[in-house]
Amino acid sequence: MIEKVEGIIIKETPYGETSKIINVLTKEYGIIGIMCKGAMGMKSKLRSMTMKLTYGIFNIYYKKDKLSLLNSVDIINPFKKIKEDIVLISYASYICDLVYQVIKNDRINEKIYNDFINSLLKIEEGLNPTVITNILEVKLLDYLGVGLNLTSCISCGNKKDIVTLSSEKGGLICKNCYRGERIVPISLVKTINMYYLVDIKSISKLSLKDDVIKEINYFINSFYEDYTGLYLKSKEFLKTIEKL
Repeated sequence: MIEKVEGIIIKETPYGETSKIINVLTKEYGIIGIMCKGAMGMKSKLRSMTMKLTYGIFNIYYKKDKLSLLNSVDIINPFKKIKEDIVLISYASYICDLVYQVIKNDRINEKIYNDFINSLLKIEEGLNPTVITNILEVKLLDYLGVGLNLTSCISCGNKKDIVTLSSEKGGLICKNCYRGERIVPISLVKTINMYYLVDIKSISKLSLKDDVIKEINYFINSFYEDYTGLYLKSKEFLKTIEKL
């Protein structure tokens, strides 16, 4: 019996000469593996429907804890704008890989699913991909077990006389504990805290200045490097793209 499952392809792996296995992040079951027979064939109707970033309703023969079998896909959003832009593809590929690492051992997490889908939709709509990616990165920190301390000094707990936000120390630093760390304007702390709280789906426009965007992106990149233990090739490629 065919089951309809909403999801997005976040990983694809060739299987044999003409088939492939896709990993789909679904709303109902978390990440599931789906066998796509003949999907790599030039004339296959599944060829274009089984590429990374395909977002739709997957009509499958679902098998719990085993590879399901794909019948067809009803596309919800083709992400045409993203797929036509190497910069946007780079951002989308990175957040696909990041979400896969965060959720791969969980059965299902609907909040992560919704934040991920809405992030891609906002990038497709034309909102700044760096800001949207950073917002998602901040929201995922708690799931990685390395949430930021944005309420008091990470060293002594003091809530007053805050000097900077340190990626190396993992939180705020007061003047008594400051030891020459890179100074991050305190005004940015409020913006990063907003990243934690904002509902991505509700974002309609972004009015951050370029220097603020760059400073926050630098901080988040540094924090991820220092605390998450993740090394993603897509992130390294994205950093190269950002420098161009």
